[in-house]
Amino acid sequence: MDLRQLRYFVAVAEERHFGRAAERLHMAQPPLSQAIRRLEAELGVELFQRTTRRVDLTSAGRAYLDRVRAILAEVDAAAHHARRVAAGAVGHLTLGCVGSATYSLLPTLSRHLATELPGIDFSFRGEMLAPDQVEALRSGAIDVALLRPPVADPALTVHTLRRDRLVVALPVEHPLAPKTQVRAADLAGVDLIVHWADRHSVMHDVVFGVLRDAGVEPHVRHEVGETSTLITLVAGGLGVAVVPEPVTALTLRGVVYRPLVRPAAAIELAVAYRADRGEPHLALTVEVIRKLF
Repeated sequence: MDLRQLRYFVAVAEERHFGRAAERLHMAQPPLSQAIRRLEAELGVELFQRTTRRVDLTSAGRAYLDRVRAILAEVDAAAHHARRVAAGAVGHLTLGCVGSATYSLLPTLSRHLATELPGIDFSFRGEMLAPDQVEALRSGAIDVALLRPPVADPALTVHTLRRDRLVVALPVEHPLAPKTQVRAADLAGVDLIVHWADRHSVMHDVVFGVLRDAGVEPHVRHEVGETSTLITLVAGGLGVAVVPEPVTALTLRGVVYRPLVRPAAAIELAVAYRADRGEPHLALTVEVIRKLF
């Protein structure tokens, strides 16, 4: 038997009449009657008691009807789910976020994704350095990354979202804190808190590049892995940090932020994913992210 036979059976059972059932199914009555006969032959039971005016279900037919309705409901639900999957409306994705995106962008992004793509289950990993995100994308531990370029991996697709200017995070009692802006040259001899060099942090390289372009040799006091730890140490008076402007969303008592100027500097934020990933729900998610930022 096939699904058509089951749907024919339900139509006849509900209409109690082959003619009306045939009209409902947009088919001729003789093929419908033949299909029901074949179904009864395959089952080895009589499903209907027939008269010249109507048909009635037998006890076997009534029992069969309940089960067939349940089966067809499951089949229809499965088809609906498959269509939603094909359209990218359902699925699960894990997003990895660089430290600065964790505080400033993730709250907005998570709410926006929940609104725009309610059928997709999202989970998030924050405070990830770009090299760790690249490795997690390769392994499948995360599906999409908000990271800081450059990303020199041809297996990944990277779209730049925007450029964030750099600011200086200072302890409130620091001599530079009263300034409205801080020049790169002002950081000569100043204790710095930076991201780990041995983890190939993009921010580490950017900060060192900006300072050395200004003729300043960086004086590193502490290296850390997480942006939240970096700002916490600034609040503790242990040094100064150069960070992307979105980090200013992380407000701690004892920390002030000042624009970095002369030269003014910025760092890109990008969305990345594996180039061999073509699932519709991933493509929709990336599209939402690109429109948002």
